[in-house]
Amino acid sequence: MTDSHSYTLAGWREWVGLPAVGVPWVKAKLDTGARSSSIHAFDLEDLERDGERWARFRIQPWQRSEADAVQCECPVLDVREVRSSSGHAEERLVVAMDLVLMGRTVAAEMTLARRDEMGFRMLVGREALRQGFAVDPGRSYLGGRPPLAMRRRNRGRA
Repeated sequence: MTDSHSYTLAGWREWVGLPAVGVPWVKAKLDTGARSSSIHAFDLEDLERDGERWARFRIQPWQRSEADAVQCECPVLDVREVRSSSGHAEERLVVAMDLVLMGRTVAAEMTLARRDEMGFRMLVGREALRQGFAVDPGRSYLGGRPPLAMRRRNRGRA
Protein backbone atom coordinates (compact mmCIF):
# COMPACT_ATOMS: atom_id res chain seq x y z
CA MET A 1 0.00 0.00 0.00
CA THR A 2 1.44 3.34 -0.97
CA ASP A 3 0.64 6.61 0.68
CA SER A 4 0.65 9.75 -1.43
CA HIS A 5 1.43 11.90 1.61
CA SER A 6 4.90 12.74 2.70
CA TYR A 7 5.33 13.06 6.44
CA THR A 8 7.95 14.69 8.63
CA LEU A 9 9.07 12.18 11.24
CA ALA A 10 9.06 13.52 14.79
CA GLY A 11 9.88 11.93 18.14
CA TRP A 12 7.42 11.53 21.02
CA ARG A 13 8.93 14.66 22.58
CA GLU A 14 10.30 17.63 20.69
CA TRP A 15 11.32 21.24 21.23
CA VAL A 16 8.66 23.58 19.83
CA GLY A 17 8.66 27.33 19.17
CA LEU A 18 5.77 29.78 19.58
CA PRO A 19 7.01 32.72 17.48
CA ALA A 20 3.90 34.92 17.75
CA VAL A 21 4.33 35.17 21.53
CA GLY A 22 8.13 35.31 21.58
CA VAL A 23 8.79 31.82 22.99
CA PRO A 24 11.62 30.25 20.97
CA TRP A 25 11.78 26.97 22.92
CA VAL A 26 9.34 24.91 24.95
CA LYS A 27 9.64 21.17 25.47
CA ALA A 28 6.48 19.45 24.21
CA LYS A 29 5.06 15.96 24.29
CA LEU A 30 3.58 14.90 20.95
CA ASP A 31 0.34 13.21 21.99
CA THR A 32 -1.62 11.38 19.30
CA GLY A 33 -4.21 10.51 21.96
CA ALA A 34 -5.15 14.16 22.49
CA ARG A 35 -7.25 15.98 19.91
CA SER A 36 -6.21 19.54 20.76
CA SER A 37 -2.86 20.92 21.74
CA SER A 38 -2.47 22.38 25.22
CA ILE A 39 -0.12 24.89 26.85
CA HIS A 40 0.58 25.64 30.51
CA ALA A 41 -1.15 28.99 31.10
CA PHE A 42 -1.47 30.85 34.38
CA ASP A 43 -2.77 34.25 35.54
CA LEU A 44 -5.58 33.58 33.08
CA GLU A 45 -8.04 36.43 32.50
CA ASP A 46 -11.16 36.21 30.38
CA LEU A 47 -11.62 39.63 28.69
CA GLU A 48 -13.87 41.40 26.25
CA ARG A 49 -12.30 43.65 23.62
CA ASP A 50 -14.39 45.41 20.94
CA GLY A 51 -17.24 42.95 21.55
CA GLU A 52 -14.93 39.92 21.13
CA ARG A 53 -13.85 37.45 23.79
CA TRP A 54 -10.10 37.46 24.50
CA ALA A 55 -7.80 35.65 26.90
CA ARG A 56 -4.83 37.21 28.66
CA PHE A 57 -2.45 34.71 30.21
CA ARG A 58 1.18 34.01 30.99
CA ILE A 59 3.30 31.14 29.70
CA GLN A 60 6.29 29.71 31.57
CA PRO A 61 8.35 27.92 28.93
CA TRP A 62 10.74 26.15 31.33
CA GLN A 63 9.94 23.13 33.48
CA ARG A 64 10.21 23.73 37.24
CA SER A 65 11.09 27.39 36.67
CA GLU A 66 9.31 30.73 36.60
CA ALA A 67 12.09 32.36 34.55
CA ASP A 68 11.31 33.99 31.19
CA ALA A 69 7.52 33.98 31.65
CA VAL A 70 5.75 35.65 28.72
CA GLN A 71 2.41 37.49 28.78
CA CYS A 72 0.08 36.71 25.87
CA GLU A 73 -3.25 38.00 24.62
CA CYS A 74 -5.25 36.02 22.06
CA PRO A 75 -8.83 35.97 20.79
CA VAL A 76 -10.81 33.05 22.23
CA LEU A 77 -11.93 30.63 19.53
CA ASP A 78 -13.98 28.33 21.69
CA VAL A 79 -14.61 26.98 25.17
CA ARG A 80 -14.34 23.18 25.30
CA GLU A 81 -14.87 20.51 27.86
CA VAL A 82 -11.59 18.59 27.92
CA ARG A 83 -11.25 15.23 29.62
CA SER A 84 -7.83 14.38 31.03
CA SER A 85 -6.28 10.94 30.80
CA SER A 86 -7.42 10.41 34.41
CA GLY A 87 -11.03 11.03 33.35
CA HIS A 88 -11.38 14.48 34.97
CA ALA A 89 -13.38 16.92 32.78
CA GLU A 90 -12.98 20.70 32.83
CA GLU A 91 -13.88 23.63 30.61
CA ARG A 92 -10.92 25.30 28.94
CA LEU A 93 -10.51 28.36 26.76
CA VAL A 94 -9.19 27.60 23.27
CA VAL A 95 -6.97 30.02 21.30
CA ALA A 96 -5.28 29.79 17.91
CA MET A 97 -1.50 29.74 17.99
CA ASP A 98 1.10 28.94 15.35
CA LEU A 99 3.79 26.57 16.49
CA VAL A 100 7.11 25.66 14.91
CA LEU A 101 7.76 21.92 14.98
CA MET A 102 10.62 20.27 13.10
CA GLY A 103 11.32 23.57 11.33
CA ARG A 104 7.75 23.81 10.00
CA THR A 105 5.09 26.30 11.11
CA VAL A 106 1.65 24.81 11.67
CA ALA A 107 -1.60 26.24 13.04
CA ALA A 108 -2.85 24.77 16.29
CA GLU A 109 -5.91 25.15 18.46
CA MET A 110 -4.43 25.42 21.93
CA THR A 111 -6.34 24.81 25.15
CA LEU A 112 -5.16 26.89 28.09
CA ALA A 113 -4.58 24.79 31.20
CA ARG A 114 -2.58 24.68 34.42
CA ARG A 115 0.08 22.07 33.68
CA ASP A 116 2.28 22.71 36.76
CA GLU A 117 2.11 19.07 37.79
CA MET A 118 2.49 17.66 34.29
CA GLY A 119 5.77 16.43 32.86
CA PHE A 120 5.56 18.84 29.91
CA ARG A 121 4.48 22.48 29.68
CA MET A 122 2.93 21.75 26.29
CA LEU A 123 1.15 18.95 24.43
CA VAL A 124 0.93 18.87 20.66
CA GLY A 125 -2.26 17.03 19.74
CA ARG A 126 -3.60 15.23 16.66
CA GLU A 127 -5.10 18.30 14.97
CA ALA A 128 -1.66 19.91 14.71
CA LEU A 129 0.16 16.63 13.97
CA ARG A 130 -2.23 15.75 11.16
CA GLN A 131 -0.66 18.63 9.19
CA GLY A 132 2.07 16.31 7.89
CA PHE A 133 3.76 14.66 10.89
CA ALA A 134 4.32 11.05 11.86
CA VAL A 135 5.39 10.31 15.43
CA ASP A 136 8.00 7.65 16.24
CA PRO A 137 7.24 6.69 19.87
CA GLY A 138 10.74 5.29 20.34
CA ARG A 139 12.63 8.47 19.48
CA SER A 140 13.05 11.99 20.88
CA TYR A 141 14.23 15.39 19.67
CA LEU A 142 14.52 14.53 15.98
CA GLY A 143 14.08 18.25 15.28
CA GLY A 144 17.17 19.14 17.28
CA ARG A 145 17.69 20.78 20.63
CA PRO A 146 18.19 24.32 21.80
CA PRO A 147 21.65 25.38 22.94
CA LEU A 148 22.91 23.84 26.19
CA ALA A 149 22.32 27.06 28.16
CA MET A 150 18.63 26.93 27.17
CA ARG A 151 18.34 23.25 28.11
CA ARG A 152 19.85 24.04 31.52
CA ARG A 153 17.21 26.76 32.04
CA ASN A 154 14.57 24.14 31.24
CA ARG A 155 15.97 21.92 33.99
CA GLY A 156 15.77 24.81 36.46
CA ARG A 157 19.53 25.46 36.41
CA ALA A 158 19.49 29.00 34.98
